[in-house]
Amino acid sequence: MPPLLFTDAFDLAGTFVFALSGAMLAVRRQLDIFGVLVLAAAVGIAGGILRDVLLGDTPPAAIRDTRYILAALAGGVVVFFAHPLIERLGKPVMVLDAAGLGLFAITGCAKALTYELTPLAAMLIGVLSAVGGGALRDILVAEVPRVLREDVYALAALLGAGLFAIGVELGGNELALALAGIALTVVVRVVSVQRGWHAPRARGS
Repeated sequence: MPPLLFTDAFDLAGTFVFALSGAMLAVRRQLDIFGVLVLAAAVGIAGGILRDVLLGDTPPAAIRDTRYILAALAGGVVVFFAHPLIERLGKPVMVLDAAGLGLFAITGCAKALTYELTPLAAMLIGVLSAVGGGALRDILVAEVPRVLREDVYALAALLGAGLFAIGVELGGNELALALAGIALTVVVRVVSVQRGWHAPRARGS
């Protein structure tokens, strides 16, 4: 499968969005500008680094291509100066996290497919790259990662990645499937929080 032209653009967008979510949490924890930028950069590039290491694409794109660090730092700067406006979104960390989740689920899955992995393996790479940034963000601010305490988190990424991987396998349009997969991930994640949805649990647990 040839490289997908949209992957780099979506990857940079995901880096920026996850950096925004990390920076917002840093501002809420009253960190200084250095702390905001460090958290933004770490969160923005973590998922992509995990993905590339798993695929054997080293050094990871986030390290060899300065655009990724700049995108992450830009997210931190934007939040540092404009966080009151972003707060008006209503649950901005959750919304931004959902957007980053969708973007990285698809770019991780898409890149894995270019390495000729099976759709199932590509879906797994997509999920791991999607949850990596959020997990690191929560750990750095001493919170239990959302992927461990909120049921419909990795599941939302899995649904989006699954839609993309299966659609591509069936010969669908990659860009249309990517947009649909991102939208599905974001909608499932946001609605699950609003409605209090949980994944099925064992009877009596």
